[in-house]
Formats: sequence, structure tokens, C-alpha cells
Amino acid sequence: MHHARRGLKAGAHTAVGSIHPTAIIDAAAQLDASVQVGPYAVIGPHVVIGAGSTVGAHAVIEGRTTIGAGNHIFQFASVGAPPQDKKYAGEPTELVIGERNTIREFCTINTGTAQDRGVTSVGDDNWIMAYVHIAHDCRVGNGTVLANNATLAGHVQVDDFAIIGGLTGIHQFTRVGAYVMAGFASHISQDVPPFMMVDGNPLAVRGLNLEGLRRRGFSAGRVAAIKQMHRLLYRQGLTLAAARAAIAELAVDDEARQDVARMLALLDASSRGIAR
Repeated sequence: MHHARRGLKAGAHTAVGSIHPTAIIDAAAQLDASVQVGPYAVIGPHVVIGAGSTVGAHAVIEGRTTIGAGNHIFQFASVGAPPQDKKYAGEPTELVIGERNTIREFCTINTGTAQDRGVTSVGDDNWIMAYVHIAHDCRVGNGTVLANNATLAGHVQVDDFAIIGGLTGIHQFTRVGAYVMAGFASHISQDVPPFMMVDGNPLAVRGLNLEGLRRRGFSAGRVAAIKQMHRLLYRQGLTLAAARAAIAELAVDDEARQDVARMLALLDASSRGIAR
């Protein structure tokens, strides 16, 4: 990574890129020369920010935080603050954010804890709307949408292309599968299998996220196999073990095998039980 901006302080000027003179950037921070930093932003000593990223006015980026290329962090976001965990004792935990993410106003994304893997991670191409909270040790995949005020408690996992509606709360250690659609103000306290559409408090599975699958380019054959997985889990009165065994038999070609594998991976790893 290019370190042309390393060591810039409030009032510093540079011939490359755009750092506002009121921004406070620790001398040890590592910012690519193309990073833009707005007025009164604060960036700490253990922060690394990749090419083409933008940090808005009054944003605070601290902790052992690594941010990839092409991210847009809006004004007043708090990124890399210590976890909201009473057991946290200053251990050198981390936050790792991938590429091309949009992180809107007043989002809070914390570092991990020593009691878990010590890393909070956000993948690529996520759309994270205002006031979203991503707590310690969460894992957010790629291409997700987290709408306004979505709240991820500690150790939550949100898989690729999931959409979490506004004002939705996700309980600690819960996993939301790939391509899930969770509606407005949902209460998610059990794992949600991939491809499902859920909402409510208590949470209910309403059906398949068919429109989301079509928008992601799923073929008719893939959708048909996923419909069958839904029927086995929710419409035929099977035990979870029997439904799992029947789902495994649907892996008859490469496309179905991929989607069945996603489903079985979540079912087999679930510790809180699935929303059913």
C-alpha cells in the first residue's frame, strides 16, 4: 500500500488527493494517497485505508481497523471503536472491512473480542444504511443490504446478498443465510435458512425470497430446487432431520449442489435452531 499520506496532522496539506486541513490523522495511520478525508474526521494510529476510499466529515475511525479500496464512509460514522462488551479488557482485537462498501451516517461498527475470533468482518459491496450497528465479532458477507437502524448483536453472521429490513434486531450468535429477505422491524433470534423471506415478532417464515433470487439471476431450475427445499422444511410436516436428509438428495447437478450445500451448511452449523 502507498503511504504518501502517512503522518498528516490537522492543518497539513498534500499535493495529492484531498484531506481537509481540519482532519486529525495519526502519524502511524496508513492511508493510500487517493483517500479523501472530510472536515474534522479523526483517524487513529492503527488504521489502514485502501485506494479510492472516502471518509466523511466528523467520522471517527479508530482501533486496529483495516479498510479496503473504494469504500464510502459517510459523516458521523463510528468505525473501529472498542466492543460494547463488559469483558473487554483492551485486547488488540480487529475490524476488517473489504471493498466498495457504503457506510452511511451514524453507523457504529466495533472491533472483535478475545472470547471469539477477535475480528469483526465486513466483506465487499455492502450497502449499510444510517444508524446500523454491527457489534463485536460479527461476520457480514458480500452484497448485503442492512437498512436503517438494523442492529446486529455480538457474534451475528449475515451471509451473502441477505437483505435486513429497517429497525430489525438480530440476537447474539444468530446467523442469517444467503439471499434471505427479512422484513421491517423483524425480531430474529433463531437462524434463518438461506433463500427464505421472514418477518415479524415473533419471527415467521413467510415463503421464499423469489423476487430476490430472480434479480440475482437464478435460473428456473435453481428456483425449482429451492422451492422444493422450502416445501421439505416448512410444508410437509417433516422433522428437521428428515427434511435435511431429503434436501441432501436434491443435489443432482452443479447448480443444485451449490444451493443445497448452502442450505446444509447452515442447518448443520445451527446452534440456536432455525426459524421454523
